[in-house]
Amino acid sequence: MALKKDLRLLLKPYYLINILLSLSYVVCKRVPIVCNYVFAQSECELDGRETEILFFLIIVIMMRTKKTGSVTMISYLSSSFVYTKVANLILWFYADVRMGIMFAIVLILCGLLFPEPTYQGPEKVTYLRGTNGLQEELQRDTRVVWLVAFYTAWNPACVNFAPIFSELSAEYALDNLKFGKVDIGRYPDAGAKYHVSDASTSKQLPTLILFRDGKEVERRPHEARKGKLVKFLFSLDNIKAAFDLNNVYKDCKKNPIKRKERKEKKAVKAD
Repeated sequence: MALKKDLRLLLKPYYLINILLSLSYVVCKRVPIVCNYVFAQSECELDGRETEILFFLIIVIMMRTKKTGSVTMISYLSSSFVYTKVANLILWFYADVRMGIMFAIVLILCGLLFPEPTYQGPEKVTYLRGTNGLQEELQRDTRVVWLVAFYTAWNPACVNFAPIFSELSAEYALDNLKFGKVDIGRYPDAGAKYHVSDASTSKQLPTLILFRDGKEVERRPHEARKGKLVKFLFSLDNIKAAFDLNNVYKDCKKNPIKRKERKEKKAVKAD
């Protein structure tokens, strides 16, 4: 199912165009007819410097996508496009400054006209405003279980994780099982309180914390005994297993918050 979904997404203009841009230099240099026209060369081969740049690109992509926790083909492609396009830009400038400028213009236009598709499915996520917003929700009714994601808008791993968290919220959310998100880039106080670093080199983005009775009971990624962070891949199955979401959902459904109780609480607050 996940593979079919990824293949359907690949048909969208953003992915098709970025794949073409990422392969543009190698294709133009290796296809004889195109190479003869673009580079005016009889021998269509990559020279030593071009080969070095491509090998370096492969190493960077492997390292960066591993750090961002890319667990699907689409997330892997999305996190690698930046590096492949930069490498192609360098290669085009290396071949000819004019072609490099043209390629840069094409990159800008494609970025403006074909932005990356965002998750369009259902979600039941509450966006919380920093520490105060989170604390208010946790103390409003301690019977409510909260699964809260701490993220930043610029981090690739957080971008890849967003649709996964939305799907989880749509599948599991109840009146007493809620899903929240805190942007620690906008609200660094929340990151400081819950010890989630928003640095560019941080390995804690995103961080998921499960709250019961208004208190933290589980988080991923978490620290081992020696203080070393244990790596966690944020796939649907991994999250469900790590936080035992199926059993949490069953418990919450067996013990719902009655409507009458909710109305009484609202009335007390109004008075």
